[in-house]
Amino acid sequence: MARLTVDDGEVVVRLSGPEMLLAHRRRVRVPLAQVRSASVEPDWWRVLRGEPHHGHWLPDRFCVGAWEYPGGRDFVAVHEHGPVVLVDLARSAPFARLAVSDDDAEAAVQAIRRTL
Repeated sequence: MARLTVDDGEVVVRLSGPEMLLAHRRRVRVPLAQVRSASVEPDWWRVLRGEPHHGHWLPDRFCVGAWEYPGGRDFVAVHEHGPVVLVDLARSAPFARLAVSDDDAEAAVQAIRRTL
C-alpha cells in the first residue's frame, strides 16, 4: 500500500512494489508550497473524478495512476478498504490532486497540516 509522508519540504507519495509497476513510477513529489488543503475521505471511490489516463485500475477494487478530468489531472493510489488522504494542489503543481489510501490517513493529514 502507498504511503504519504512529508519529507524535506515536500509531500511524497511512496508506492509499493506492485503499485510502482502499475503506475509506471516510483513516487510522486510535490513541494509543500503547492499544497492548498489536506483532508481524509472515508469512502475511497468518492475521490475519483474523470477517467483513467495512465496506470491501472480494477473496478470496485483499486485504482493506481493518473486520472484526467476536464479541469486537470489527479494522481490516485486508492484501494477499496480504508480511508483516503486527499491533497488538493495549486494549479502550478503537476497534478490537481493527490488521493492515496493510507493505513494511518489521519496522521498523514496532520503531518501535512502542521507544515502549512
